[in-house]
Amino acid sequence: MTGLAEMERRRTKAIRSSARAKVSGGNGQVRMCDGHGLRQAMKAAGEWLRRHVAEVNALNVFPVPDGDTGTNMALTMAAALAEVETSADGSAAGVAQALARGGLMGARGNSGVILSQILRGLAYGLADKKDFSVRDLAVAVQEAYETALRGIIRPVEGTILTVMRAIAESIRASSTHTDDILAVLSKAVEDARETNQRTPEMLPVLKEAGVVDAGGQGLVYLLEGMVRFLRGEPVEVDTRLPEESVAQAQLHLREPESAYGYDVQFLIHGDQLDVERLRHDLEAMGDSLLVVGDAQLVKVHIHTHDPGRPLSYGASQGTLSDVVVENMQAQYQHFVQQQRTTSEDATEIAIVSVASGEGLTRIMESLGVSQVIPGGQTMNPSIQEILSAIEATRADKVLVLPNNSNVIAAAEQACQLSSKQALVVPTRSIPQGIAALLDFNYQADLETNRERMTHSATKVRTIEITRAVRTSQANGMRVARGDIIGLLDETLVASGTDTTTVTLQTLEYALTAEHSIVTVYFGRDVDPATATQLAETIQARHPHLSLEVHEGGQPHYHYIISLE
Repeated sequence: MTGLAEMERRRTKAIRSSARAKVSGGNGQVRMCDGHGLRQAMKAAGEWLRRHVAEVNALNVFPVPDGDTGTNMALTMAAALAEVETSADGSAAGVAQALARGGLMGARGNSGVILSQILRGLAYGLADKKDFSVRDLAVAVQEAYETALRGIIRPVEGTILTVMRAIAESIRASSTHTDDILAVLSKAVEDARETNQRTPEMLPVLKEAGVVDAGGQGLVYLLEGMVRFLRGEPVEVDTRLPEESVAQAQLHLREPESAYGYDVQFLIHGDQLDVERLRHDLEAMGDSLLVVGDAQLVKVHIHTHDPGRPLSYGASQGTLSDVVVENMQAQYQHFVQQQRTTSEDATEIAIVSVASGEGLTRIMESLGVSQVIPGGQTMNPSIQEILSAIEATRADKVLVLPNNSNVIAAAEQACQLSSKQALVVPTRSIPQGIAALLDFNYQADLETNRERMTHSATKVRTIEITRAVRTSQANGMRVARGDIIGLLDETLVASGTDTTTVTLQTLEYALTAEHSIVTVYFGRDVDPATATQLAETIQARHPHLSLEVHEGGQPHYHYIISLE
């Protein structure tokens, strides 16, 4: 055994011995548990889940790169435990309340929000308890289930809620014939495992994919961690959650705001200017290039991050005049600030939107969004991050656009916690969010705007082209890890090895006679020339369509396409 491993083993043993003194009983039984014991059991639960994050993530039905269930639950639990570390109240009630506070503010994704509600219900059930018995635990866990259930508008069998109900029922039944907390929790683990194994029988999408419910499995691991701690079994893990470093970095990373560069214009005077050669040489120095003229006078227009390059080149070819260099980024920022101020002052309503990618962020801001929260696919923002964005606006009324189905629940919670009047427009994708923004009415009130924006969002269909992060089966299709996949409104409809081919297949599947506008947002890993070629192919096949192409800059998703 290595030195570090031995130190960790001794540390865990010492913590466990201390906690065992607090969760007293005798003959190996645990009849009472106080705040210190609850804290250590929950810490063990969080560590055991972290150890199995990759396994829980692998159970996600769809192979898309998104905020995975295991990662979201582990980060939510980590936020809950961090709050406990700062709490001065060491009673069972105090620890439970701290877990609920931290879990709520740090909740990410649907699974994280449900977990935060479970912790919230547990705190309700343990209110005013310095320590607790088996019967107290049974009441608290039942309250945890009911609180989580109330937070779901349309609960579905075969999910984390089904497993949580099984846990509550198991603990309630066991508490009638034993006062041993360890025995009760051990039986609850068995029942939770058995119930989660049956979730594919309850939910067809799980059966097709050949997996159990990911959230339910995450809950099983949390409960297993508690039991292992009470039994004196190890739960040590590596110090870092596999995805955590990337996810956390991305969540707090704002895209650089220097994408526009400079608008450069000048005239070149000469005797034998070669317009074609000038155009060819300048192409490598920027974009939006315009080179027109003749052998004596050529006008150049170019967008570039280094204005010195085209100017130096032009000067080497002839004499320059009418030189204009404008900082487009500064102009853009001035425009955005005007948009924000005008929007909030004119309507007293601010808009908060979630988006990932430099181009998508610029588009949102140009449409009047006051605060853009970095996030969405692969990095679901926490309730705290959404709440902070709401509170940072200048208006007293706020509309929130999640633009991702896995962010809606966190957005709803953030609005409820806000000191402002805040409502969610339940947009499930970037195209839905943009459609909603375009229908914002400066003269309408908050509720009217939410209704009309929600209605506009539902009229838009969304295509997403990405790479499968796991082997899976969904919607009758078998997908291998690494395949290019096409999704239509979050449903898998095409797969293959070539991005352009899959994109066109998905588009052909989705297009109907009713569609007249197609907007393509290409990701940061797509070359603009490739995106242009795709657009030309689409236009050639469907000349009746009004087609636009924009640089979205989104990670992981090659193309996001809006159909209207």
